[in-house]
Amino acid sequence: MPTRLDGKTAVVTGAGRGIGRATAELLAAEGARVLASDLDEEAVAETVSDIAAAGGVARALAGDVTAADFPRRLIESAARLSGGLDILVNNAGFTWDGTLHKMTDEQWQAMIDVHLTAPFRVIRAATPLMREAAKRELVERGAARPRKIVNVSSTSATRGNFGQANYAAAKAGIIGLTRALAREWGPFNIQVNCVAFGLIDTRLTRRKESGERIHHGEAEIELGIPTAMREAAIKLIPMGRPGTPPEAASAILFMASPLSDYVSGQVLEVTGGL
Repeated sequence: MPTRLDGKTAVVTGAGRGIGRATAELLAAEGARVLASDLDEEAVAETVSDIAAAGGVARALAGDVTAADFPRRLIESAARLSGGLDILVNNAGFTWDGTLHKMTDEQWQAMIDVHLTAPFRVIRAATPLMREAAKRELVERGAARPRKIVNVSSTSATRGNFGQANYAAAKAGIIGLTRALAREWGPFNIQVNCVAFGLIDTRLTRRKESGERIHHGEAEIELGIPTAMREAAIKLIPMGRPGTPPEAASAILFMASPLSDYVSGQVLEVTGGL
């Protein structure tokens, strides 16, 4: 049975867990060849293993999206997978919260680096496989096939959120980048869109008391949201619950599929009605 993404090649960053993993699995189920990337080598290998077990095609690339050489490595790996690139999903990231008057320069810069600078560098590195490939098609055939860039943002960017000045600023920046690039690359039939998520149930939004931590340099970052704040946020959601990673991935699939071939420069909020 034909699927929406047969013959397409997709790159998904932050594909080891949560929304990124669900996205990689869904794009593969829809027929795409997927290059799944994550900082956690074991987690992304598990994603690829599960895709293969389900009959999909995927490869793993472990690496830090903020590293200077990562964009080149990522796009070279995509080229080896199929020779082209049809879908790029910039999803990798984390949160490092704090009220502004107590926020360090390191906290601020970390969010800008991972949520804004890294996607910019990855998109720039993808130019030969996306913009230049489309340009050749226009010359040779008179039309370029649709290609997709989907950037992940947050309602912290569109509405603000207490304790997330750094994250909100970075995620607002990716919206600006999305809209500017939609204008620049629109003539090449490349649709560039953003999905802004509300409360999705991942390790970044679970109860902080779970004790899960990650490291950034020498800093240890406690993940999650304090229980009282999480419960208060859920009460504001008309649907009465957080979204799930597969539900989040479905919104990304829309922006990555032929269903959005005339949608570009847009921000789709996925919030459960909020």
